[in-house]
Amino acid sequence: MSVGTLHQWKQRIFDYQQSAPSSQPQQQTLFELAPNPCNVDTLDPFALQLHNLSFCDQPDWGDRTCLYFAMAVAPAIAYDTAKPTPLLLYVGETERSPKQRWMNHYCHRYIGNYIEMHRRYSLDVAVGIAFWFGAPINRKQQLKLESELIYRWRSP
Repeated sequence: MSVGTLHQWKQRIFDYQQSAPSSQPQQQTLFELAPNPCNVDTLDPFALQLHNLSFCDQPDWGDRTCLYFAMAVAPAIAYDTAKPTPLLLYVGETERSPKQRWMNHYCHRYIGNYIEMHRRYSLDVAVGIAFWFGAPINRKQQLKLESELIYRWRSP
């Protein structure tokens, strides 16, 4: 991939992901209901705390299941902004704990290739991972939510 193609690819992802939250119509309700924390329209991966990829080295990650989001924070991609632009690169779920999932996951190679491509062209790159522990405990519901989030955000 050339450096120009890499920039175009990231720009397309950025453009889509920036428009995704506002592109979905919100269903109105007659009664005031408690918000659903598992709603793909309101779950914002970019609002979660980012951790570095060596989070497994830190103690006490527990045994809870969760959804996780691998994100790149790159220098400004869009020409009209000077602030870093986050890109959601991967959406996943853990059947067990984040540490157990991450230690044996092909996503390592995917993220490694992403970082290597940037280094090849001397581009700044930072990748982190965020966790959301509000995922349903029911495995079928968790997989459904993961699938809906992948479709919504179109993570490559």
